[in-house]
Amino acid sequence: MNTKFKFTGETKVEYGVTLRRIEALKDFGNVSKGDKGGWIEREENISGSGNAWVYGNAQVCGDAQVCGDARVYGNARVYGNAQVCGNAQVYGNARVYGDAWVYGEIKLEAGLFFGVKWSSDTEIKQVEIENGNYLVYKGEAKFGTDEPETDDATENAIKLLKENGYRIIKD
Repeated sequence: MNTKFKFTGETKVEYGVTLRRIEALKDFGNVSKGDKGGWIEREENISGSGNAWVYGNAQVCGDAQVCGDARVYGNARVYGNAQVCGNAQVYGNARVYGDAWVYGEIKLEAGLFFGVKWSSDTEIKQVEIENGNYLVYKGEAKFGTDEPETDDATENAIKLLKENGYRIIKD
C-alpha cells in the first residue's frame, strides 16, 4: 500500500487518458504533508520510496515512472515506458516518452526525449549553446568532462533548437 500520497478526487482527461491529482500523506524531501502534487494516471507512476514527486501541472501516465529523488514539474509530461530517476529534474515544457530513461543529475527543461537512456555514464554529446545552456544528444562524446567538437549536424540541431525556443540546462 502506498503511504506517500493519495488521490484527491480531482480528475482530468488529457489525450484520452484520465489523470488524477495527488496529495502528500507525509513530509519528505521538499514536500510537506497535505501538499497537492501534479497529475498521474495510476499509483505506480511514482515510486513509494525516496523523494520522487510530480508537482503542479506536470503529468505522468502510461507505464512511465518517477523514482528515487527525481522531480517532474511545470508543464512537463512523462509517458509511455519512460523513467525519470535519481536526482533528475524534468520541467518546463519537456516531454519524456517512449523507452527514454532520464537519471542521475541531469535537468531537462524543454524538448522531446524518447527512446534514449541518458545518465552521467551514457555515451552522448553536449554542446554549450550559450550562457550555460547545453544541447545534449546521443553521440561519441561522454557527458561531463570531455570537450565535444561541433560538426554540421550539431550546428543544425542547435539552430533548430534556438528557432523553436528549446534548451537544456546543465549545472
